[in-house]
Parts: sequence; structure tokens; C-alpha cells
Amino acid sequence: MLPGWRADAVEEALPALARSCAAIARKAPTATVGQGQLARSAAEWQKACAAIPPNATGDALRRALAKHFTPYRVTFADGAADGLFTGYYEAELNGALLKSTRYAYPVYGRPVDLVERGEGAARMVGRLRADGSLEPYPARTEIETGGIADVAPVLFWVDSAVDLHVAQIQGSSQVRLANGRAFRIGYAGNNGRPFKGLGRILLDHGYLEPGRTTMPEVRAWLHANPNLAPRLMQENPRYIFFRPIEGEGPVGAMGVPLTPGRSLAVDSSVVPLGAPVWLDTVDADGQPLRRLMVAQDIGSAIKGAVRGDYFWGSGEPALAQAGRMKSSGRYFILIPSGGQPPAARPVSK
Repeated sequence: MLPGWRADAVEEALPALARSCAAIARKAPTATVGQGQLARSAAEWQKACAAIPPNATGDALRRALAKHFTPYRVTFADGAADGLFTGYYEAELNGALLKSTRYAYPVYGRPVDLVERGEGAARMVGRLRADGSLEPYPARTEIETGGIADVAPVLFWVDSAVDLHVAQIQGSSQVRLANGRAFRIGYAGNNGRPFKGLGRILLDHGYLEPGRTTMPEVRAWLHANPNLAPRLMQENPRYIFFRPIEGEGPVGAMGVPLTPGRSLAVDSSVVPLGAPVWLDTVDADGQPLRRLMVAQDIGSAIKGAVRGDYFWGSGEPALAQAGRMKSSGRYFILIPSGGQPPAARPVSK
């Protein structure tokens, strides 16, 4: 009864499923996966994962999922099932190992004096004063004018402040050197300051019109206005630090490489990381996206019962899709069958 269940090439999600199941297999059987009414023991997840054929055809995978998982429609507290689905991608940067006139913008690693305390709403980020108290960490303007040069390693130097800012928003990137070698970098922390989107900044100043603030349009405007771009971008005080990623990537919050078109960023307080998710939405061109996804990542803007960020892949083709996607849709969580059912709305006719 899931919309589009028979039409999707569900076997394309097997790599993502395998990576999530491998991560869950490393948990103690008594550990808990998920929160609240969707919480299940790792043992239940491990049993359901073991029932997924590793090289299944589409029909075989559909049968295994139908037998060992139960789909539940996710809704808001008022029963509404439609929420917002956006897209993200892995950015690409042109970089070098040494600073030069062309490669003048540092990609900072995590500063040695960055301190994080608490979790969730109580999380605090800053640096220590002499008395041991925590003061706010420098905002973007101070960082970009050399304020942390003595405490943060420089991983690479890149040729575009605009593209570096976009990579920070996406949370991961590939840095490509002039000799063709490419290195992956991923999220390593932030300065704890509030985030303000580039589209909102340009909209507030009247440089872009409402409805024309997709990421491709925002990036093109900033590239075309180099005299204004630095000052405007500094109105976003949030700054992201990176770390090198070895092997496949990019790596999501679950600690596994993401799969283009099959990995979904979610609010992990609602959807357990690693859970299969049936998505029912459309892309930026209005084409249906009814497919099997796997919850493998989170995002600072991905909050709420029905909210998701669709991973499109790497580079410019992915940006063309991800940067324009802002779609209404719904989803269903697949959880191991058995146990106490959650107080949710199961799929029904």
C-alpha cells in the first residue's frame, strides 16, 4: 500500500541498507536504537537486518522488507502528514596545499581551543576564559580576518570564498588539487553561532527576489558580485570546521558513507538513524520521488516530525537538483516487526 512500492528499483538501496545494518551490527544487542515509541533493541534490528538478502533482486528485497518490517506513516501532532523535503549534495572545491595569490582562502580544521559542553538544547560552544568559564567562540567575521589562525590547522587553501561558504552549508566537500588528486573533507564542528542562510541575507537586502533564492541562484549572484559578497556572507556568523575523510564518502552522521539518491538526512529524535524510510515527494522539477531511502544523516535545519534532506550526490549536476529542491511530501518509517507497536498511524487503505 506504500505509494509507488512496486515501481521503485528498491535494490538500488541495498548498499545503503548494508552500511546501516553493518553499523547496527556493531552495537551491543541490549543497546537501544531510536527514541520514544519507536525505540527498539539493537537485537531486534540485527535480526531484521539479517533477513535482508545481500544480493537481492527488487522483488526479493520487497518480500523481505514486507515480512520483517512494518511501515508507519509519520505525522505531526495534529495528524498532518505533509512536511518539507529539501536536497543537499557534496560540494567541490579547487584547492592547494600551500597558500598563494590564487589559493588564498583557508579551509580550517577543528581549532584546539574549541570547547563543547552539554547536549541538545543545552549544548554550549565556546572557548575557556582564564577562570574556566566559557565565552562565545569568534563569529565568522573574526575568523575570516585571521582571528583563529594560531589555534586552527589549515587543511587546504582554496580559490573561492563563495564556494567554501557553500561547502560549509553542505557540511562536506571534495577538494581537488591542480594535479587532479582529490581529497574528501567532512564536518568536524562549528563555532556555536546562529546560522543565517545566504538566500535570506540576499533577500533581506533586496538583491534577490522572493522565489529566486535557490542555492544555484545565490551562488551565481555572489560570484558575479565579488565586491559585495564578502561583507554579505559575513552576516552568517556560523562557521564550520572540517576534518579529512579517508576512503569512501561523504560520511553522514551515522558514520557510514552516503549513497546518492538513497540516503536521507532526518531529525534523529523522530527517525532512528539506520532505519529504512519510504519517501513520497517530488524533485525540483515536479517529478515523483517515491522510493526506498535510508536515514543516515542529520542537519541543523532538519528538524521536525516530517522533515528530510535528500542526498543527491557530488558536484555540479547534484547541485542543480539539490539547490532547487523544496518539496512537500510525506514518509513512512520501516521498523522491525514485532514488539509493542508505536502510537502512530500504520499504513492503511
